[in-house]
Amino acid sequence: MKYLPTLAENSSSRFSSIKCNRFQMKISVVIHTFNSAKTLEHTLASVKDFEEIIVCDMYSEDDTLSIAQKYNCRIIHHERCGIVEPARNKAIQSAGHEWVLVVDSDEVVSNDLKALLYSITDRENPAEAYGIPRRNFFMGRFMRAGYPDYQIRFLQKSKVFWPPFVHVRPQIDGRIEKISSDYKYALTHLDDPAISSLLSKINTYTDKEIVKRQKEKTGIFGLIFKSFFRFFRYYILKGGFRDGKAGFVYAGFQAIYKYTTIVKIWEKSD
Repeated sequence: MKYLPTLAENSSSRFSSIKCNRFQMKISVVIHTFNSAKTLEHTLASVKDFEEIIVCDMYSEDDTLSIAQKYNCRIIHHERCGIVEPARNKAIQSAGHEWVLVVDSDEVVSNDLKALLYSITDRENPAEAYGIPRRNFFMGRFMRAGYPDYQIRFLQKSKVFWPPFVHVRPQIDGRIEKISSDYKYALTHLDDPAISSLLSKINTYTDKEIVKRQKEKTGIFGLIFKSFFRFFRYYILKGGFRDGKAGFVYAGFQAIYKYTTIVKIWEKSD
């Protein structure tokens, strides 16, 4: 992990002046955690001015819960299941306010994004959910190839269900809109995974993909085409070539993820 903002970077002074003059609806922040002590304090410092913070913990064994208690979070628990989606769904439905911001335990919310989200709640006819851009890092570099990496994270509690599958989009009863891709509104993803860590995640997540994609039929040509196109998309179409060696490796891992998912489905179906 190469980038960690100081807690002072997310000082609430500027945001407090916004809140004292507003009549917008309140916002609940929900965060899923499992042994998240390394980054959680940076995340919580960036969201401490929202009206409610719910931490849905999968029985962490480090200092995660003591950090959450320091920030007066409401703590609930979910069994360990290897993916975040079930915990997200439980946390959202436990929120005390209709508008919910979903944040991972290794993401930071900027003051500009906070102000924008409150302005959305004050709109006459807001969408039911909003995609938020996210800045990702790899091998010490901001990945332009992975930007804006929109995540559906700001939503109305009564309009959402998050299916219990890895990397699946939430089901929204209504409109989904995207906020501006300006960097100042982006979530900052603090994780900068080592190669060994990324390989481990690929193995874990592709196992979970089988449940979601087991009915998909892909032949040898499809395997080659889909894997190559995944690389082409991230390295050429999304501009990974601008990120040097890191961009090439990043695009390669995207192709490996697709390749591994398909051959695991083959293995399971044989």
